[in-house]
Amino acid sequence: MLSVLHSPQPTPTESILTALLNELAAIPSPLILVLDDYHAASSREIDEAVSFLLDHLPAQLHLVITSRENPAISLPRLRVRDQLTELRAADLRFTPTEAEAFFNHVMDLQLSTDHISELQSRTEGWAAGLRLAALSIQEDSDADRLLQSFTGNHHFVLDYLAEEVLQRQPSAVQDFLLRTSVLERLCGSLCDGLMANAEASGKDMLIELERRNLFIVPLDHERRWYRYHHLFADILRRRLMESMSESDISELHQRASMWYEDQGFEIEAFHHAVKTQDIARSARLLQGGGMPLHLRGAARMALDWLKSLPAKELDVRPELWVYYGSALLIAGKPTEVEHKLRAAEAALEGMEQDVGDKELIGWIAATRATLASLMLADNYNGAEQNLQAAEAAMQVSELEDKTADLVGLITPARNAVKSETDGVDQVIAQSRRALAYLRQDNLPARTASAWMLGVACQRRGNYTEACTAYNEVIANCRIIDHQLMAVMAMIGIAQIREAEGRPDLAAERYREVLRVAGNLPHPAIEEAKMSLERINRVLEGGLNGNLIEPLSQREMEVLQLIDQGLSNREIADKLFLALDTVKGHNRRIFEKLNVQRRTEALARARELNLITRTPKPH
Repeated sequence: MLSVLHSPQPTPTESILTALLNELAAIPSPLILVLDDYHAASSREIDEAVSFLLDHLPAQLHLVITSRENPAISLPRLRVRDQLTELRAADLRFTPTEAEAFFNHVMDLQLSTDHISELQSRTEGWAAGLRLAALSIQEDSDADRLLQSFTGNHHFVLDYLAEEVLQRQPSAVQDFLLRTSVLERLCGSLCDGLMANAEASGKDMLIELERRNLFIVPLDHERRWYRYHHLFADILRRRLMESMSESDISELHQRASMWYEDQGFEIEAFHHAVKTQDIARSARLLQGGGMPLHLRGAARMALDWLKSLPAKELDVRPELWVYYGSALLIAGKPTEVEHKLRAAEAALEGMEQDVGDKELIGWIAATRATLASLMLADNYNGAEQNLQAAEAAMQVSELEDKTADLVGLITPARNAVKSETDGVDQVIAQSRRALAYLRQDNLPARTASAWMLGVACQRRGNYTEACTAYNEVIANCRIIDHQLMAVMAMIGIAQIREAEGRPDLAAERYREVLRVAGNLPHPAIEEAKMSLERINRVLEGGLNGNLIEPLSQREMEVLQLIDQGLSNREIADKLFLALDTVKGHNRRIFEKLNVQRRTEALARARELNLITRTPKPH
């Protein structure tokens, strides 16, 4: 074969391949032919030659091709015939276990599990990226410092991706990569909106990038949406900033924002509008057509932008002060809210009120009602301390939206004690004010206000208004699909029916709670189940009217722990309550059961079938 190839006369490729195939067919033992870095040699003629080779491959010969991009041969046909084995990026990506073996056994770095997990996440399991990280740690010996700097802009990563990937692409491809790097995710028409005088459509370019395996990740099976590998996106954005002016980059974000808004993706449109520093457009998008974006999962994004604005810009647009306070509440930071609400009121002073301003007054009242509700927690340490405790409790969760935490903290568990009368009155006043000013179609805000009004009226003992408010919550939740608040409103009505001496109606409501809640993970659901079991025992025993006032869910929990022999301090630790709070629950339990001490309370509770006899531990 070598003599034929070295002859001065050109020989047809098919003749050469035929001769090669005949020689290979005469070899009895299995053979593997490896074409490494095929992308470096690929051309139409070579692709045709390899296709001919595949069509006439001897049975004992296997062809292995390694390439950074899909070869232009009939892969679909081979795939259908089950004649193709593919190892792609997903197969080559290191798992956490493999990353641990590489760092600690191959490179002998002895990294912690957290360090390995973070590096594996940053590199997305890319083998070369893991090796670059390992070399950086060997050079510096400080894994913590590396984690802070290991992006696409790290010099090892930057050099590799620039030299081995980016600079090897045609200028048109480089231009596409840089311009579209401002996007978190990409689709064909969106890329078209960012490109000027492009040689190919965005859809075709994305398909070509995927074929070339240019660090692009498909986000769906239809290959409509993609994203860049995180490290590759970092270097692209750095190169974009080096090669284009701020005004040109701002124009790219402006185009992206307009495309997203036209397609109805308001949060993404807001994100890119913020990048353009267009305050008027960003403020309009944040309003979200009546339902602000911070209530739709963009609380952190909204807060980051609002914090960056000078006070004079917020004063010109009082609604931004209102959204600022509301977003802080959704983010679980209630201690910072009142200052923003006062700033909003100051900005509104002297303005002629229109429908929009009245809506803002309603928002302010709804937000204040939430603050006042959080100050009514069960620990009796004072309103401000309760607010701080509520914030600490919400910050434990890593979820951006703390709505579920807020609902859980406001859950009624008892009637108001004398010391919190003013606080309950404040919740009622602000909730009523919110409902008077908010638009009828502002269902999220109206539902929250009605919920807090119901809770406060229940604590006040005004059961008629409480049930009216709770029923509004339930009706609204069917429209806005808020399962948790609907369930909590049903629990409130069930508690009221208990307090009114109607255990049959209470049991009916509790059964509805369990049906609607399904698998909803919330402590109140378990309390509802316990309450239903307790009421069923009462109904079975025919003891409906022996209690002056039913025990609340929290009081039932305390009573059951007393029955288990726990001290007040142990109960406080188990329920995460202050010791004084537990003592307060004890006093109310004794008053309701008309007893003086623990042993009498337990005996009376068993008479009423509130608790069953529990065997003593050995």
